[in-house]
Amino acid sequence: MNLPVQDIQRKSHTVFAGLLAGAVLAALCAASAQAQRAAEPQLAGARQVFDGTMLPGVEVATFSHSDALFPVNVVPRGGPVREFEKSPLTLGKIHFRTDGGEFDLYDYLADNRVAGLLILKDGKVVMEDHELGTTPETRWISFSMAKSISSTLVGAALKQGLIASIDDPVTKYVPGLKGGVYDAVSVRNLLQMASGVKWDETYTDPRSDRRKLLEVQLAGKPGTIVEYMKKLPRAGAPGTIWNYSTGESFLVGALIEGATHKPLATYLSETLWSRLGMEQDATWWLESPGGMGLAGSGLGATMRDYGRFGEFVLEGGKIDGQSIVPDGWFAEAGKAHVFSGKSVDYGYLWWPLPVGDPMNEGAFQAEGIFGQHLYINPREKLVIVVLSARPKPNKARSPVADAPFFAAVAQALH
Repeated sequence: MNLPVQDIQRKSHTVFAGLLAGAVLAALCAASAQAQRAAEPQLAGARQVFDGTMLPGVEVATFSHSDALFPVNVVPRGGPVREFEKSPLTLGKIHFRTDGGEFDLYDYLADNRVAGLLILKDGKVVMEDHELGTTPETRWISFSMAKSISSTLVGAALKQGLIASIDDPVTKYVPGLKGGVYDAVSVRNLLQMASGVKWDETYTDPRSDRRKLLEVQLAGKPGTIVEYMKKLPRAGAPGTIWNYSTGESFLVGALIEGATHKPLATYLSETLWSRLGMEQDATWWLESPGGMGLAGSGLGATMRDYGRFGEFVLEGGKIDGQSIVPDGWFAEAGKAHVFSGKSVDYGYLWWPLPVGDPMNEGAFQAEGIFGQHLYINPREKLVIVVLSARPKPNKARSPVADAPFFAAVAQALH
């Protein structure tokens, strides 16, 4: 049967309209998916982080989403938030000299790509500044600042009697290290990074021990970090050589978990994070899902919560008048130690400020690559948190030195 021309045209228009509508819908869906992908933060991988080969925006996004780099445990907060009052003091104009140049606050912030700066004097906020798209809610990566928090947990385990003595052999709490290079190493040696075990910390060298350990981390298999560290060669007797080693700080995590029989994140939460009035839960890297906590790096927390931990340290490690760590713990943990007659500016996973500017006398800090700092000055009752996205992990690449800046702030608020 032959259809009228009008009917054929009408049916053709209907089919064409249906095809067009389908094409439009498909295009809209594709555009929506593309927009969603564009809205998602572009993150670097762990190898890119260590190489320092990140575009500035990617670096900030990665440091703001550290829980995407490795599996994590949550560190739950608890109780009412400890609110910070505004200080009546103002920072004013600060100037300081370093590396032959004169700088001010704005040079420090801009040249060092500071994402956040928090200055607390007498427990009150003198200055709080968020840059590079961060906010008070941003959970920023600690890198090696986590080491100093882990040191504090060792102090807490000592106070609770879970670690009997700082001079106990580390193998008493980490049996997996027995029969290897750590057999004669004490808890104190481990905290001081003075085990005498040979180690190369160079982040950007794929042949270094740190990069080899990164590959172990990326494999994500339980027990492999302890096994890797156990087989390292010896460079000297325990207590005679200082050698900075993130691998050694990971063993501090194994020590804490072996002594407390709890995951590192759980012990941090129960001992401190749920009791210090933190605003947010934190996150902490794991060796593998359900595996060992990585005590030497990878805590993710807000700037204010880092500040609250700093205030706890400044107050001598007390909560509601109760000592959480042994008396004098931070005085010992934050001072230089001597190895084979040579003084080294390193405590128990804390960095004493080098002798120089009198305003930094007695001050010490937690420090992480790419410009992360938690500065504690007990004499001046001063805590400074600096969160940064500097271009390279190497400390020597910092455009404007940190210690003179801290001293200038202390002087301005003295």
